[in-house]
Amino acid sequence: MANEKIYEMKFSKVFPLLIAKAERKGKSKEEVYEITSWLTGYTDIQLDQLLDSQATYQEFITQAPEWNANSELIKGVICGIRVENIEEPIMKKIRQLDKLIDELAKGKKMEKILRK
Repeated sequence: MANEKIYEMKFSKVFPLLIAKAERKGKSKEEVYEITSWLTGYTDIQLDQLLDSQATYQEFITQAPEWNANSELIKGVICGIRVENIEEPIMKKIRQLDKLIDELAKGKKMEKILRK
């Protein structure tokens, strides 16, 4: 039930929260876009279009142009749960993005965040 609530949230409500989290720690919107583009394959223009649409968070995840193959390298705890142990595919992808933004906010270098 909790997953469905997250899935049905509007992308236009969730994504600005990720940006705000990064900005509170002195990071930029552009860095959030770079991470999101790396992970999902969306361009900056496509992300802006999604922000102007009624797309749900689930649609944002499931319609991503190309989920990065290196996303499986994203490990660690977010919201008290180990990302690599999440079995539900959509929730795992949501938490992977959360984890990357968390790493950005904590000051991790971009090349480490992008698993280069």
